[in-house]
Amino acid sequence: MLTVLHDLVSNVLEWIQSLGGFGIMIGLMMEMIPSELVLAYGGYLIQQGHISYFSALFFGVAGGVGAQLVIYAIARYGGRPFLARYGKYLLIHQHHIDKSEEWFNKYGTGIIFTARFVPIVRHAISIPAGISRMPVWRFVMLTTLAAIPWTIGFLYLGYVLGERWQHIDEAATPYIQSFILVALAVLIIYFVIKYTMSKKKEGKPI
Repeated sequence: MLTVLHDLVSNVLEWIQSLGGFGIMIGLMMEMIPSELVLAYGGYLIQQGHISYFSALFFGVAGGVGAQLVIYAIARYGGRPFLARYGKYLLIHQHHIDKSEEWFNKYGTGIIFTARFVPIVRHAISIPAGISRMPVWRFVMLTTLAAIPWTIGFLYLGYVLGERWQHIDEAATPYIQSFILVALAVLIIYFVIKYTMSKKKEGKPI
């Protein structure tokens, strides 16, 4: 089974290389391989001169946002029962759905940005956004803002690792921790601004 999976991943990555930057976008939208691995491979391809940095960045962001839009649309029109039954094919399981709904209900739409940097819920957070019919423009904006640093970071790591790009998990750990800290800081600022504005509207002293 592991051999078959390894061969499948290898074939997909070869296909990505043949398509260039566009292949990175397709690879991310297929959800067959973790985005970290696809982007790290993209960084390796940049180092080898197979694709340009800007092509990898553009299609990397487009693929990351596109993949989440697909999940958002499925959740919006198929609902939670559909995803509970078929989400495993998108590498989303029941505990991912439960945790993402808990976060979304607790923190609101602003969590769409922050959760993109948290491994457990980064993909599943699109589900409660779709179910609650969050405005598409806001969903795309927050997802894009998160996808840009995520894509830049993993392309860079893949470039630096070179032939060792498959070791992205261990190399990325401190960077992901930094991403989470920055995202939490942004979320805190968001809530402070939101609270301040609500108090001004109510005419109450802050």
